[in-house]
Amino acid sequence: MSKLIAFVQRHPRLTAWFVLSIGMVAILVWSARDVGLLPAQWAALIAATIGVAGLCVWIIGWEDEETAGESAPEKKA
Repeated sequence: MSKLIAFVQRHPRLTAWFVLSIGMVAILVWSARDVGLLPAQWAALIAATIGVAGLCVWIIGWEDEETAGESAPEKKA
């Protein structure tokens, strides 16, 4: 369990991507379960969903980078 916690602390964005992907794929499967998609269509939708989750985490990370840059004290030359 401590290894899992250490991994989450070292890689917060990767963990967020994984968790968000699981949730988004679960919602996709639940929503489209009766549509009658072919296996290749399911694979394409799941891959696209995982990509969108990664983009979401990346975009949310922009805010973290901006606030980290603003909170750092400026050094005078």
